[in-house]
This record gives sequence, structure tokens and C-alpha cells, in this order.
Amino acid sequence: MKILLLGEASNLHWTLSEGLRSLGHKVTVISNGSVWMNNNRDINLKRKSYSFPDTLRYAGSLIYHLKDLTGYDIVQINHPCFLDFKASTCYRIFRFLKKHNKKIFLGAFGTDHYWVKHCLDKKTFRYSDFYIGDSFNTYIPGNEKTIQEWMTGEKAEINKKMAEEANGISCCLYEYYISYYSEFKEKAKYLPLPINLQEHPLRNIPKYPEQVQFFIGIQKDRNELKGTDRMLNVLQKLARDYPDIVKIAKAVSVPYQEYKQMMYGSDILLDQLYSYTPGMNGLIAMAKGLVVIGGGEPEMYDLMGEQENRPIINVLPDEQDIYQKAESLIMHRESLEQLSLNSRHFVEKHHDHIKVAGEYLHFWESR
Repeated sequence: MKILLLGEASNLHWTLSEGLRSLGHKVTVISNGSVWMNNNRDINLKRKSYSFPDTLRYAGSLIYHLKDLTGYDIVQINHPCFLDFKASTCYRIFRFLKKHNKKIFLGAFGTDHYWVKHCLDKKTFRYSDFYIGDSFNTYIPGNEKTIQEWMTGEKAEINKKMAEEANGISCCLYEYYISYYSEFKEKAKYLPLPINLQEHPLRNIPKYPEQVQFFIGIQKDRNELKGTDRMLNVLQKLARDYPDIVKIAKAVSVPYQEYKQMMYGSDILLDQLYSYTPGMNGLIAMAKGLVVIGGGEPEMYDLMGEQENRPIINVLPDEQDIYQKAESLIMHRESLEQLSLNSRHFVEKHHDHIKVAGEYLHFWESR
């Protein structure tokens, strides 16, 4: 098949393209490379700034590449706002794509109307970016703006239209799948995040490390959103309490290729405080044999059909809970070796990029 993957989400589309190409399909990835992450892509469509001249250049680049947006068996967009234009413009381009290609799929890979809606109902999730129990999550600045944009604004309307008009909805996390499932049972499909295991060989795992290095990735524009600000606070306290055991490695908004290499000297990754599931960051770490402290709720494992190997150290969005579970790991360092191996096995079983590509193909063909 001839496939276009338009937009990016932390290297999801590029990794998926590698799996699809391994299965003999012709794939084009067009994206901005997730901006500073600089993910690989076949065609670069990146907006330099919002100045008038750069807006004209960006629009001109899109017009130049219109010829590359037609004639595909499958088009998948990463998000309702899949290009760096206003939502209404994205919708017009969506209609163009639908007209000039056989099938189009909406990716549920991030913040959108349906996810925000279910976060706000205080029934679907016990905690989220917006609520922890019944209390509004005040740790994330800008939540009110996000709610306004995705619940009542133009973005909400175009999201609804795209969901109705797309052939299907590809959901990469448990949270996104559940958010769409109530209204789109026939259209929505959970598809695991793809990981190219050849790019992430298993690190040398010590049986009993004298010191434990914790790794935390900080995205300057998403620090509070991912909860890494609170996780870093916990790590710093742990390092003060156990200075001879605990080391901290930080990666601050570094390109993807550099970031994945920085992980290798570490034993434990902290990530995704408000999520039920690990993202690409956590899964890459697990593939390398790091133990992940973060989102790993039973609902995620149940959706995947995984009843035996549940290696993620699941934490609540509570600094005391994070501290206690991190402290338990350094006090029982003999458990790290097996947890590391279990983490690698989990990714091999559920997230191998060629296996995931096959799942995408089956879904696309079924719609």
C-alpha cells in the first residue's frame, strides 16, 4: 500500500513508517519533526515563527507540497491540528486529503476534545492532567485555557467533525482510546506505541549496583504537563537523604537522537506522572532495560491482555507515593535486574514496531 503519515508525535509516525516499510509498503512521513526533538521525516514542513513573512513561507511550502498529499491508499494525521495553522485551516486541508486519497484516519495521540471532555467528567479517570480525584489539578498552568480551547472553541468543533468524517480513529494510549470509545465504538481502535528495538539494545544490567542513577527528561514547554517538575523535586530530596546511593541525570529539551543515548548510563526513569500509561519516552527506556517509575495502571495492562508481566512502578500523582516507591527500589537494589529484564520483555511482546505496523494495517484494511 501507499501510505502518508502526516504530523508527528514523539517519533511515533517515523517509527511506524519503519515497521510498515519492513513489511513492504511505500510510506511518506511529512512533519515538523516534533520541533526541537528533530525526529526523522521524509518531507520537512516546519514553521519557523508566527511572523507574517514566516507565515507566508510556511503556507508556500504547504502549497508546494500539495502534490505530495494526494494519491494514497491510507492517510493518517497525528492530531486534529496536524499542521501549524488555525484549526479551521487544518479542517479545510483535512477535507482536501479526504477527497484526494482513499482513506483517512485521525490519530488520537495527544490533547484533544474527547480526552479533555473525559478528564473533566471526574468519572472516567481517577486522576489526570485536570483533576486529581475531585480536586482541580493546580500544578499545571494553562489548564483553564486548554479547557476553553478544546471544549468550546474552534478546535473542539473541528475535532468533532474530523472524528465523524474519518474512516477510523487510531488511539495510542489507554486514556485516548477510552475517551473516544464511548462515542465511536466501531471507529476507535487501541494501537500500541511502536518501538524499534534494534535502535535500543539492552544495556549492561548490574546485579546489585552500589549507586542508582535516576534519569529524568525535562521538556521546557511541557515540564508541568508531564509532572517532571514534581518528580524532580522528589529525586532531589531522595539524593539529599541518600547521597552515597542516589545520582540524578537530567536531559533538558535535547534532540531525540542525543536523548536516547543519554539514557544508557542510568538505571531508573521517572516519567508521565498524570498518565495511566507510559509514553514513547518510557517505552524507549524500558527497551534499554531501565526500570520506569510512572504511569502503569491496571486498566492499561488489562486492555493489552497482559496479566503476568507488569514491570512499571506505578505511582499516584502524590510526591510522598513517588518518594516511597523510589526509596523502596534503592533499598532493594537486588530487584532491579529482574525488573529491567521484565521491562525489555514487555516492550518486545507488545510494542515491537513491526508487530505494531501489522496491527495498524489490519485496522486500516478493516475500515
